[in-house]
Amino acid sequence: MPFRPIVGSLAYVFDRDADAVLMVRRTARADDDQYGKVNGLGGKLEADEDIVENVRRELREEANIELTSFTLRGTITWTNFGPKNEDWLGFLFLVDGWEGEIPSANAEGPLEWIPRSRLVAACSDDAEVRAAADLPMWEGDRHFVPLVFDDDLRQFHGTMPYAGDHPVSWSYQRL
Repeated sequence: MPFRPIVGSLAYVFDRDADAVLMVRRTARADDDQYGKVNGLGGKLEADEDIVENVRRELREEANIELTSFTLRGTITWTNFGPKNEDWLGFLFLVDGWEGEIPSANAEGPLEWIPRSRLVAACSDDAEVRAAADLPMWEGDRHFVPLVFDDDLRQFHGTMPYAGDHPVSWSYQRL
């Protein structure tokens, strides 16, 4: 059966000087599939838009910034993801240069600078360390978010099948 995913971008805006990552706390709409979760910025690819245009547009809309430096860190396929059991192909970017003033919130909820150490702790294999970080993220994020920030310059390409809100497995390769 052909894979016909929703295609989108997921970007992590990284302030190297502050060692912090811009995240959105999705609290604006109670009917949001990601309600209450903290996530990177991004969204669905529109018709006649390439993925670079997509991430630029999404960050312009969500954070009021123009990107000046960013890299594709990897891709992930999520199958049967979330309450709607959607299939996604996500392009993950690390943004380390931009222009513009970031607002305190967007249409999805408050924008927050999270210390990278806290984000890494939220991705720990140790459940107590994760709990102490107190960042409500998708359960599967802990597997790939560290790859966005690691020192390995090779892209990663992974797959993460889901059963509703929970990942079933995770595998990836580096190029």
